[in-house]
Amino acid sequence: MLKHVVLLALLDALLRKDAPFFVLDTHAGRGRYLLHGKQAGRTGEASTGIFQLTGARQPPPVIARYLRAVAADNPVDALVAYPGSPLLAAQAMRAQDRLAACELQPEEAEALKALFDHDPRVAVHARDGYDAVRALLPPRVDGVRYARGLVLVDPPYEAQDEEYPRVAKAVREALERWPQATCAIWYPVKQRRSLQPFFRKLEAIPARSVLLAELLVHPDDSPLRLNGSGMAILNPPWKLDEAIAPALPFLQRTLGQAGASTRLEWLKRDEG
Repeated sequence: MLKHVVLLALLDALLRKDAPFFVLDTHAGRGRYLLHGKQAGRTGEASTGIFQLTGARQPPPVIARYLRAVAADNPVDALVAYPGSPLLAAQAMRAQDRLAACELQPEEAEALKALFDHDPRVAVHARDGYDAVRALLPPRVDGVRYARGLVLVDPPYEAQDEEYPRVAKAVREALERWPQATCAIWYPVKQRRSLQPFFRKLEAIPARSVLLAELLVHPDDSPLRLNGSGMAILNPPWKLDEAIAPALPFLQRTLGQAGASTRLEWLKRDEG
């Protein structure tokens, strides 16, 4: 939920200029998830949360923007599917923009290919997303170099001790190859203090600024469950913090249980 709200805010920032942009989604999934039946179990919090959000009153503009994007992928007055990050990106993109969506799992990759089969703006890669950072950046498509864009890193974190160093390494390499890019990382939160080594790695990456946005729907008191999630944005666009700030208390009120909390803070900030 938070990931997609932030993603759309990042895309809207890119859309403010006429120049084309490129998006690399390293772990794209299948792109679209049904909210009923077998697929509903895979979306977990997302499928529950979207129903709660659609019934909430007076959402802030950044949430209303997200709800419009979800509605655009559904029949009128019905909610049957949940668009994933590659579909939200493609929905926002213009004719001149490009998306590379990577998915290693064969079944998910086939569904992703079918979803974008007739969209020439989208290239689906059935490959490891970390390898794609080296192979696809800096972006050049059909002879066109893309100076602006976004790298979205959203791995499954099945083995978290191994995943966090891989994420940090991939983002460092992405910015070494494409310094002007924005990188957005989704991460799960069990206990915040356990994330400090990861944050130190991000702080050491040569990015101008690093912004953290977190939503915990449960108290930060148990390492045995998923208490929430966060987004780390490296080289965020101007005033991104102001754009997404109203979303956090709204999501906390709408989705959170007793003891829920949010955080929006700079891990490091370019004051220039």
